[in-house]
Amino acid sequence: MIDPAHGGTDTGARGENSVTEKDIVLQMARTVREQLARQGFRVVLTRNDDSNPSYDDRAAIANARGEAIFVSLHISSTGAPASIRTYYDQFSTPEPMANVNVQIAKPFPAQPAGLPSWHDAQRAYVDTSHRLADLIQGQLAKSFPESPGMSIMAPVRELRSVNGPAVAIELSSISGSAPEALAGSALSIANAISGGASAFRQSSAVGAK
Repeated sequence: MIDPAHGGTDTGARGENSVTEKDIVLQMARTVREQLARQGFRVVLTRNDDSNPSYDDRAAIANARGEAIFVSLHISSTGAPASIRTYYDQFSTPEPMANVNVQIAKPFPAQPAGLPSWHDAQRAYVDTSHRLADLIQGQLAKSFPESPGMSIMAPVRELRSVNGPAVAIELSSISGSAPEALAGSALSIANAISGGASAFRQSSAVGAK
């Protein structure tokens, strides 16, 4: 599952000359889908136009397909150009982090004992999502040298309701990079997702925790 963030009236980050995050991530998502399909992956986008599905609608698309890996694509408003970070979800609200453009989740009310919460779906997958995020970030760091070698934990709203491994990838930055360069990063991102997902599947097959 590739999730181009934002859409519709939610433009996301804005750059010069009316460049918007929602348009570039959609262009990137289409390229990522094409590249992953060539490598044998079955890929579905949460949106393929200028719509803005709700967080729950995006999660429902992923949750309806068992054993899907969910990757949400973002572009930050600031940050070192051509750097990139992979996030996995956490269930608390830390101090705000600089240069993070992903939607920060607010805690949901506690649910009665024994009743599963749609908004807690990702809780059971935090460890596996962390492993997936580290594997993808390790691949990304090879193509984006200014990037950290490990993933980052943050309360990312897009991931909260996904019932499976889920990460968010955020590229920098819409204010410091040409739109063509941002869109052109999609091939490297696709290869990193492919390499990370393949390693993740292999490690899961042998019972990695």
